[in-house]
Amino acid sequence: MKGIIMIIDGMADRPLEELGNKTPLEAAKTPKMDYMAQLGVNGIMDPIKPGIRAGSDTAHLSILGYDPYTVYTGRGPFEAAGVGVDVMPGDIAFRCNFSTANEDGIITDRRAGRIREGTGELADTINSIELEEDVEVIFKESTGHRAVLVLRGEGLSDQVSDADPKQDGKKFKEVFGLDGSLEADATAVILNKVINKSYELLKDHPVNIERAGNGDNPANIILPRGAGAVPEAEPFNDKYDLKSACIAETGLIQGIAKIAGMDVIEVEGATGGIDTNLDNIANSIIKNASLDYDFILINIDGADEAGHDGNLKEKLEFIEKVDEVVGRIMEIEDVYFILTADHSTPISVMDHTGDPVPLVIKGPNLRVDHVSQFNERTAASGGLCRIRGNDIMNILMDLMNRSSKFGA
Repeated sequence: MKGIIMIIDGMADRPLEELGNKTPLEAAKTPKMDYMAQLGVNGIMDPIKPGIRAGSDTAHLSILGYDPYTVYTGRGPFEAAGVGVDVMPGDIAFRCNFSTANEDGIITDRRAGRIREGTGELADTINSIELEEDVEVIFKESTGHRAVLVLRGEGLSDQVSDADPKQDGKKFKEVFGLDGSLEADATAVILNKVINKSYELLKDHPVNIERAGNGDNPANIILPRGAGAVPEAEPFNDKYDLKSACIAETGLIQGIAKIAGMDVIEVEGATGGIDTNLDNIANSIIKNASLDYDFILINIDGADEAGHDGNLKEKLEFIEKVDEVVGRIMEIEDVYFILTADHSTPISVMDHTGDPVPLVIKGPNLRVDHVSQFNERTAASGGLCRIRGNDIMNILMDLMNRSSKFGA
């Protein structure tokens, strides 16, 4: 038997008055997910612990069986590894947004109009930055508006604050050291220089001149956040004695998989947004499930993007499109298929919340329960009851008859 965990990023939500007090998942037409609920065993899951607002990174670490409070050092190293930067001990890595700033430093669009093209040229320009300090600047674009920054040199620290103001209409933040050390203060000075230089170099870049001509917001500044050093994590394949792979759209999740030692499978047209090519993703899952992988982790991100944008229509439509992918994956034989989310991203909040998420497991010889619809409220009455993210791999390994007996 094989195992598949499909995580629909940010799919869970809260009830909305305009939907008759239903959540988007309750209101969406999801016949395939509902059928999976009928065939399987259901429950709700706290990605980390009840009430904890999990990030996608910490939630995925927990779901893969790692303790995020131990392994997680910050988002940057995962993002960097995910886009192909060979991070090294001593490197300090950051996740970044290409953003839009006015001449007063006010961020008018944190995601630069959801930029999709030209980011490689912008990244090349950032990589031309030379500092008087003996520190190398390594910058790489990811999907859409996302990117990573790595500082490489002696005497650096990851104990620095974020530059991202987290909402439009505010000035980008000046970075400062967090622990009072000379290393942290020096790193903050360097990072502030890089941010300011990015604006100087990008504001009149040909890519941004063209964007302005087309009425699009320019990507004229980078906003680093999530500083971290490279973590130490037991390889996933050794931890569970599995051959594993990951199909994910964003550099963040791909980076978690790479640092965990999983094979990362690229999918053409996987953007991490609502415009992602779901057909290609489904085809890749089906193809690779027929190979010699014992376990595949899947992350599909569009519902989270719609939640962060507060766009109810897009979230409903994307959930319904993903439903078709779920239907295709259900046809794979000899597999335990787990469907869930990594956190809630409510339309009303436009950010992650600590609400539990629905979960269903389909496969042979399960104690199928009475649940007939897949959503936040019906799943709560299922046979799995309420579990935590780090319970999932234990449950899956037991179902796959790969777990070890505890005790005599």
